[in-house]
Amino acid sequence: MRPDINSEKTTEDYLEAMLMIRKKNGEVRSVDVARHLGITKPSVTYTTKRLKEKGYITMDKDNFITITESGLKIAEKIFARHKTLTDLFVRLGVPEDVAEEDACRIEHDISPETFDALCKHLEKYGNDV
Repeated sequence: MRPDINSEKTTEDYLEAMLMIRKKNGEVRSVDVARHLGITKPSVTYTTKRLKEKGYITMDKDNFITITESGLKIAEKIFARHKTLTDLFVRLGVPEDVAEEDACRIEHDISPETFDALCKHLEKYGNDV
């Protein structure tokens, strides 16, 4: 079954993965995205084609992926949510691997209002979660 590129979650997952890979490796290839997301290369090929059509990424002649400005906005927003939620859960005593998985699920569904309130709370109270 192919990922639903119309799903906001799929778009966010791919763009966030590409951003993380770029930060780590300096460049992004489809095989890196497949490995990072734990999915097949054909699934990545299918979805990157759709992301390209939507203007979120470009690919050069050697198939290196570049995130466009519009794609980067989405990727950075989700990455910030992921990092903030993971850090919060770890500070609450959740094991890091579980915190990472939970943050990945929640980052897509939390409303902007709730996330902003959470960030304000963390700014105000810091480690006294």
